[in-house]
Amino acid sequence: MRREQTAHDEGLCLGIEFGSTRIKAVAIDGSHAPVSSGDYTWASSYENGVWTYSLDEVWTGLKAAIAGVEGRENVRAMGVSAMMHGYLAFDADWKLLVPFRTWQNTMTGRASEELTSLFGFNIPQRWSIAHLYQAVLNGEDHVSRIAHITTLAGYVHYMLTGVNAVGIGEASGMFPIDSEKLCYDRDMLEKFDHLISDRDLPWRLEDILPAVLTAGEDAGSLTPEGAARLDGLLPAGIPFAPAEGDAGTGMAATNAVAIRTGNVSAGTSIFSMVVLEQPLKKVYEEIDLVTTPTGRPVAMVHCNNCTNDTNAWAGVLRETAELFGAAPDTGELYTKLYQKSLEGDPDCGGVTVCNYLAGEGVTHMDAGRPLVVRRPDSRFTLANFFRAQLYSTMATLKIGMDILAEERVNIDFLTGHGGLFKTPGVGQRYLAAACSAPVTCMETAGEGGPYGMALLAAYRLNRAEGETLEDYLNSRVFAGVSGTTVAPLAEDVEGFNAYMKQYRTLLSVERTAVEAL
Repeated sequence: MRREQTAHDEGLCLGIEFGSTRIKAVAIDGSHAPVSSGDYTWASSYENGVWTYSLDEVWTGLKAAIAGVEGRENVRAMGVSAMMHGYLAFDADWKLLVPFRTWQNTMTGRASEELTSLFGFNIPQRWSIAHLYQAVLNGEDHVSRIAHITTLAGYVHYMLTGVNAVGIGEASGMFPIDSEKLCYDRDMLEKFDHLISDRDLPWRLEDILPAVLTAGEDAGSLTPEGAARLDGLLPAGIPFAPAEGDAGTGMAATNAVAIRTGNVSAGTSIFSMVVLEQPLKKVYEEIDLVTTPTGRPVAMVHCNNCTNDTNAWAGVLRETAELFGAAPDTGELYTKLYQKSLEGDPDCGGVTVCNYLAGEGVTHMDAGRPLVVRRPDSRFTLANFFRAQLYSTMATLKIGMDILAEERVNIDFLTGHGGLFKTPGVGQRYLAAACSAPVTCMETAGEGGPYGMALLAAYRLNRAEGETLEDYLNSRVFAGVSGTTVAPLAEDVEGFNAYMKQYRTLLSVERTAVEAL
């Protein structure tokens, strides 16, 4: 990001996010405007049947991202966010017991099913409690030595502050939350302990989970040991906001923390968050129930696959251009491809794409095989192909959003953020058609999680007594912020629905491909 000198540099707030493809640090000034950033590119690896990241690279990448932030000596508050869910298990000395198991893994099917039945509450495969219980069911040796389980954000936060706690939104992706008492659900904790009582394990679940904090609470400060771990890039003593997941930071970044608001974060994965007025009538495997950073109940539709396959095809098209001596700028390449897709037919001309590189919980796939399918009479053009690519990034999300529509969940507007929305008016238009709701994108739409974490750090530092997060965001951050809102076009809605009929049929082909290939 190009940095502009401002009069607010004395009061920077720093947001860190460990995303699936980048570790990013974003600094905001006293007017809550992003002024500087740094990043580091990384990727998960598939080792011994597990999607994982190296914890050594966590620190290499974090230092590289922070080093790119100008004015970091003036940071007055900060916070850490990361990909939600997953499983990090440690012994009493915080020694990692098994490699980090990320949200991408779909190895916990039995645990997910049994816990959902036990709790009467959907427990997706990627949740920390599903990973823990599956390890118990598997009889894994490390289980008896567990002293702490946490998330990636919780781990980094602890190593920097010495505080073993996470924000309530992050905690809600580990174990169900009681939104009235703002803590883990007591009845479900007791049910879990009773479930495993015959295993003779030396811990109770509550004792190994991190503590729960809400937005604005004191979550510790950068210790001398934490500052040394960062090679002195930041001074000790900086206060921290509670660590949050990418869902919670996305809500903050898009001012979608009040009831009847929602947001969609779209990058490597895609998920929607809709703040509920009332509980859902039924338990749905496709819908997670999590919370805002202040503990309000939220319906979440989380899909593992979004832009990875599109990125791969963009790379192939770049190679094609290079055969003719062209060297397109990456940003320009994506912009032109996205804009070209607008020339395609509303139903993509009979071209259908399944973008699954990883398994997909919403559609019950344990693995992925990307597919492009067309009939002999399909109109196979670049515009239709790339429109189908972009439709595929949000097709699985639509399956979950249609359930919310059937439940008559009211949504005043959705806010889009993340890489899918960087090209103005394209992803935004398609999402409006998919969800049949207006979609707003702000100037900060491409910043996403790290920007939202910086806002939570600012709230931790600056909030007045009794000032809610909703009030803070409305009055201090987003008042007067420009953005664009796109209402769904009738022809796009009709075209997307036609595409979805083909897509749902294609899923049976995808399932066969997973089994056969």
